[in-house]
Amino acid sequence: MSSAKDSSAHPLDNPARAALTGPHTHFAERRGRILRYPVDVTPRLALPDTPDAQDWADVAAPAGPGASVTLTAFREPPPAGWEIAFQREGVQLVDDGVDTAPPPEALRLGPADVPEMPELVARTRPGPFLPRTVELGTYLGIRRSGVLVAMAGERLHPPGHTEISGVRTDESARGQGLASRMVRAVAHGIKELGETPFLHASESNTGAVRLYESLGFRLRRRTPFFSVIIPVGPEPRTDARTPVPGAGRLEQVGQ
Repeated sequence: MSSAKDSSAHPLDNPARAALTGPHTHFAERRGRILRYPVDVTPRLALPDTPDAQDWADVAAPAGPGASVTLTAFREPPPAGWEIAFQREGVQLVDDGVDTAPPPEALRLGPADVPEMPELVARTRPGPFLPRTVELGTYLGIRRSGVLVAMAGERLHPPGHTEISGVRTDESARGQGLASRMVRAVAHGIKELGETPFLHASESNTGAVRLYESLGFRLRRRTPFFSVIIPVGPEPRTDARTPVPGAGRLEQVGQ
C-alpha cells in the first residue's frame, strides 16, 4: 500500500524504493511497507518516506536482534534503542552533459566473471559485491594479461534513471584513466536507452567526486549512508496501523 506521503517527489529522492516499486519490482521482497533486495543481490533496503513504528518492526524482524541494517538516502532517525553503527555523508550526482564513449577494450561481464569481481572489490574497497549483484544491470570490465583490473556497472534503477556503481580499478592499473573510461562506457549504455545516469559517492572521497564532476556529473543532493543495529531485547513495538498484505512475513513481490 502506498500513499502520497510515502511517494517521493522525485525518484532519486528515495532511489531504492523507486527502483523496487518500478523497474526492479522483480527483485523486491516485501514485509508490510518495507521493500528490500534479496540478500545475495545487494544489501539495499527501502523504507517509506515517513516510517512508523510498524515499519521499523518490519525492518527488524527478518534480520533479528543485534543484526546490522544498511540504510541509504534516508534521514529519519531510527527509533530509541537502535544504535547507529556507521554513518557517512555522501553525495548524489546526476548526468549534466557527460561525454560518453565505450572504450574498445571494455568487455561485458556476467556470471562467469563473478568469482573475480568480488576479489577486485575486496582489493579496492569499499564493498560489498555479492553473488547476484551482476544481475542488477550491465557490468563492463577491462582485463590486462587476462586479469580483471577495472570494472563498473549498474545498480539501482529508479524510473528514467540508472545508477552507475562498482567503479573499481586495481592498484596495478591506476593512473591510466581506466575509471573515467569505465564510467563513460556504462553511462553510454544508459543514455542509449534514453535514461539518465546518476551515482553516489562518499563526500569525503574528494578525488572520486572531482573525477565525476570533471566527466560531466553535477551535485544533485547530499545524502547519508549509514547502518543501524537492531536492539537486543523486547521485540520492537508496533502500532495500530491497519495491516497491509504481506505484513508479518517476507513476500516476493515480483513473482
